[in-house]
Amino acid sequence: MAAPTPNSTLLKDVFVLDVDADVPAETSDIHIEAGHIVEIGRDMSVSGDTGIVDGQGRYALPGLIDCHVHPFLSETDLSRLAEVPPTLMTARAIGILEGMLMRGFTSVRDAAGADWGIRKAVEDGVVVGPRLYIAGCALSQTGGHGDFRRLTEETSPCSCAHALAFASRIADGVDEVRKAVRDELRKGADQIKIMVSGGISSPHDPLECDQYSPEEIRVIVSEAERRGTYVMAHAYGASAIKTALECGVRSIEHGNLIDADSAKLAADKNAFLVPTLVTYEVLNDTTAQSGWLPGMLQKLQRVREAGLNAIELCQTHGVKLGFGTDLLGDSFEHQSREFTIRAQVQEPRDIIRSATRINAEIIQEQDRLGILKPGALADIILLNQNPFDDVEVFLDPGRHIPFVMKEGTIFKNQISERQ
Repeated sequence: MAAPTPNSTLLKDVFVLDVDADVPAETSDIHIEAGHIVEIGRDMSVSGDTGIVDGQGRYALPGLIDCHVHPFLSETDLSRLAEVPPTLMTARAIGILEGMLMRGFTSVRDAAGADWGIRKAVEDGVVVGPRLYIAGCALSQTGGHGDFRRLTEETSPCSCAHALAFASRIADGVDEVRKAVRDELRKGADQIKIMVSGGISSPHDPLECDQYSPEEIRVIVSEAERRGTYVMAHAYGASAIKTALECGVRSIEHGNLIDADSAKLAADKNAFLVPTLVTYEVLNDTTAQSGWLPGMLQKLQRVREAGLNAIELCQTHGVKLGFGTDLLGDSFEHQSREFTIRAQVQEPRDIIRSATRINAEIIQEQDRLGILKPGALADIILLNQNPFDDVEVFLDPGRHIPFVMKEGTIFKNQISERQ
């Protein structure tokens, strides 16, 4: 649990990093009150009851944001979740969420599985973790990426029975998808997720098979927009990406098989693409334990080989790239490897921009998160080395990220143990 934190804190002697500017020549102080940054400057005077944290010349970044997580999908072979009760699912998620926060991720967008209850538990301090932006159950057509039934099964799973039923729901046709969107929003979803192409973790749908008709997608988008939110779409193939964008989808997830035309369209639509490269590397390293069928492993290799090319193509055409990981099972400790994988084709500053400012824009919190400025929430991490020089500083966070603050509360402080 977090240690008690004064209502007012002065974080002294830190380099405040800005992804759109050079590192300042001099260190600064950050004054925090009531969970918000109130001032950034030097030699500030504060009241006697203000807590003082000496950053000792470390580097300050906004809390990181991961825009594609599944802390409730704690099995690599998702079909095994049919044997996991919701109680065990939740118990596993608690440890996963705390680990994310200790790695410096102060906000995450859940891409299916979490509900308003775990979000509220984090808000109330019952569970230690990043703030959650939840999608609830992802929407899938019959036979789509979110239809986990065996070929011999006819009925849909009961949502009260096991963890897998929390991941997705099946809805077909304009009327059904309209009702499903309204129902997920009723249950507290912050955004809506849909499956518009095949996936690697689903054994029966081809990777580039387009899912959901344009008519269905347009209704889903319309219903989300009427509630002031947006749609994120699981999509691999260029055709599915193009259809989703034309129908108003705002955030494309994965997108490994994007082509030049759909990348241009994404840029024109001011849409986002959220790559999730680390999950393919981890899955490739653990194929023997995954329980995946040969066809699933073939799909895995195809998207794995295309991932970096997709990022380069999107950069060429000016697509706004978010930051996601999409890890499953017990692999969440690899979350920060996404930085080093993307560093093969991106500059550190650009990757960090994805995990801060761009992701804040995706979750519609660009004025409160992903930036260090007066008025923003006091989500702050300190690093022992400048991450603009080398993103490997995000690895081994117990050594390189000694300080994590979320909304003015200190959850990790190992500054006295500088290495």
